[in-house]
Amino acid sequence: MSARNRWLMIAVGLGILLNPLNSSMISVAIARLQTEYRLDYTGVSWIIFSFYIASAIAQPVMGRASDLFGRRKIFLSGLVVAFIASLLAPLSPSFGWLIVFRIVQSIGTSMMVAVGMAIVRIYITDKQAAALSLLSIFLSGAAAIGPFIGGVLIHWWDWPAIFFVNIPFAAASFLLAWRTIPKEQPHPSQIRGLSLRKWLDLVDATGILLFTGGLIGLLVGLLSAKSTGQISFAYVTIGVLGAIVLAAFVRHELKAASPLIPLRTIALYPAMTWVNVQFILVNILFYSLFFGLPSYLQIVRHVSEFHTGLLMLSLGLCSLIASPLAGRWIDKSGPRPALLLSSILMVLGSVWIVTLNETSPVISVCLALAAFGISNGLNSVGMQTALFNGSPKEIIGVASGLFNTSRYLGTIISSLLTGIIMGGQFSFAGFRQLGIILTAIALMLVLMSWRKTRSIPLQESKA
Repeated sequence: MSARNRWLMIAVGLGILLNPLNSSMISVAIARLQTEYRLDYTGVSWIIFSFYIASAIAQPVMGRASDLFGRRKIFLSGLVVAFIASLLAPLSPSFGWLIVFRIVQSIGTSMMVAVGMAIVRIYITDKQAAALSLLSIFLSGAAAIGPFIGGVLIHWWDWPAIFFVNIPFAAASFLLAWRTIPKEQPHPSQIRGLSLRKWLDLVDATGILLFTGGLIGLLVGLLSAKSTGQISFAYVTIGVLGAIVLAAFVRHELKAASPLIPLRTIALYPAMTWVNVQFILVNILFYSLFFGLPSYLQIVRHVSEFHTGLLMLSLGLCSLIASPLAGRWIDKSGPRPALLLSSILMVLGSVWIVTLNETSPVISVCLALAAFGISNGLNSVGMQTALFNGSPKEIIGVASGLFNTSRYLGTIISSLLTGIIMGGQFSFAGFRQLGIILTAIALMLVLMSWRKTRSIPLQESKA
């Protein structure tokens, strides 16, 4: 790889790591933000919801926009947006403004994730597989060490530091990207011949509005009722309206020429559908633990942010170690054995959460974290392999986009599940109840991994 390509890799890597880094650092800041803004647990959960809803929408939209305006422009614009949002978020006068800047930050970082892989595929032609693997390390590594970095920063400089830390990364990535990413000349006809209506149809603006409005309405209705402990006409109305709008979204997606979520394609390929259903369940399990355990440690056990981040590091390290080992195993045996073992580990980790009590040694949570970390490493490789084996080559791009959407849906549902169980206050009883529900979901995954993945062709990957 030439020196220019190495600097290009660093530029792209520094940019795309901002999305997983910011999605994971916040896990150790929940308790601090709850105290800072005097919120209940349901209210502070919107700092998680907002980021993932915005990412789920922004990434496919920005991927399409890059075809029209150029990947270099989208990448550099994303860095500017992320830089400004990270600078202004700590200055927020209220929690509502913090949510606004968090959404803007999510959009900016999603712009880079949406085009980062494409930039590497187009401009790095030698040792491309190694380059793409390195980008995966940036993504998974940032997510893995995010809670630890967040814990250290909050411990020494308070919660604004988790936003300010983005500034040097964004600045360095911008300077390197400006010099190393070649300028593109979008085809004039793509832009000149595209009316506003066609542009809105291309990005499925109607679908975006229906999906966002319906999801937020449903979340507000469910979470508000649980937080207050009262079922009022207003909350029921908001929730029902949200569900109706989501139903309208499904109907629209089935007819749209360029849908946000390709439901017609999903219906045509059952094997691909089952992989995405499993992936949603996997992410419900993983992120319920990912965001639930730090709150348990800090609110119930009164562990500091620094030590919480240190304990959470065991999850990330186990995931990073397991991923390459899983790759070799899956190359030889296919995805089914790895996915089955991953499901069993999730059952064991969930059961271990149920056995914890208020006097259990804090270090014992590392066992649950290790089980989920190893299972996450197995899933990161196994699920993608199963997806590609079960998807026709001509729709592999659509399949990949749908796979990322499944990840975000699972994450959003995990936050919803935790918010509904906890209500206004995070408690040990609620945490144990969460563990019981996660155990049931993990057992369902074991059954699905045993039965459904047998219908997916087990093609050995070529090294």
